[in-house]
Amino acid sequence: MKKQIPALTQEAIGLLKALIGTPSFSTKEEGTAAAIEAWFAKMGIPCQREDNNVFAFNKHYQEGKPNLLLNSHHDTVKPNEAYTRDPFDPQVEDGKLFGLGSNDAGGCLVSLLATFAYFYEREGLSHNLIMVASAEEESSGPRGLNSMLPKLPEIAVAIVGEPTQMQLAVAEKGLVVFDAVVSGTPSHAAHPNDNNAIYNSIDVLRWFRDYSFEKVSPVLGPVKLTVTQVNAGSQHNVVPARVELVIDVRVNDCYSNREIAEILQREAPCEVTPRSLRLNSSSIQPAHPLVRSGIALGRKTYGSPTLSDQAALSCESLKLGPGDSTRSHSADEFICLDEITDGIKLYIKLLEGFLLKDSDH
Repeated sequence: MKKQIPALTQEAIGLLKALIGTPSFSTKEEGTAAAIEAWFAKMGIPCQREDNNVFAFNKHYQEGKPNLLLNSHHDTVKPNEAYTRDPFDPQVEDGKLFGLGSNDAGGCLVSLLATFAYFYEREGLSHNLIMVASAEEESSGPRGLNSMLPKLPEIAVAIVGEPTQMQLAVAEKGLVVFDAVVSGTPSHAAHPNDNNAIYNSIDVLRWFRDYSFEKVSPVLGPVKLTVTQVNAGSQHNVVPARVELVIDVRVNDCYSNREIAEILQREAPCEVTPRSLRLNSSSIQPAHPLVRSGIALGRKTYGSPTLSDQAALSCESLKLGPGDSTRSHSADEFICLDEITDGIKLYIKLLEGFLLKDSDH
């Protein structure tokens, strides 16, 4: 029996309130995983759970069809000290649902779950649907979407639910964090020393400030390199042997993370070591039918500077969801109920234009 959009929307909002009311800091999402399992059961949809990832397949899944992944996460960061509300009390005021994780990414998750439920019993779809409510996105942890992908059938294309105001993020910057070391000669502060690591770091910091990578993406712009941490010294009368830097590099789709690491290790005026190379940039071709379906609905395309579970995917992927990225990780986080209502409708129209393009709908 086909599920009606208004009823699905109310069920989605009810689930979001339950998720807000259940603390789910990254790596500790047992409660919200259980709430999502209960929601699937209420919808009459069989689901499975792997660690704190909850996933399901559409009823008429067929081997040999390409697979479309619908994904968003149910973990949150910890609330910051500027909150004036109880972050775990889902209150609605003036059409806004307040609570930790409401915008990032609870609204996206429940909207995608409602969309999956809408199509769950549909036959004749061009793609199978796989829904994954993932854990450990905020911490880029080892038991999130990245751990699920080897256990799932091959994914042809994905929609990753993050707050984009339902505009089409057709590319996303990757991330490499580097630890850098500027060396010098340790000494007593009272003695001459022309190899002071802290003074040496001045030219190194200037080099990082002025350095630019050659390739600029038409969608994501230039690679952005930022020194974000400096650490040196232990007491006032000792010149340290080293200055430790942390460098945050947001990578466009013109480079792989490995290429970025090789360039910096070759050219930087100090020792540079990447922490991880697995959070690569993501993109989808502008001519992809999924993107064309969104553009036909009046959606605009753009490149996203923020990282998401797209980084775990090797297939083409589109980041799309209700809510506003600027509210993410902010105090008194909220999402508008109208954003969820409209988001579900747009997700469904987008997928009708994509999944049913060869059938009568």
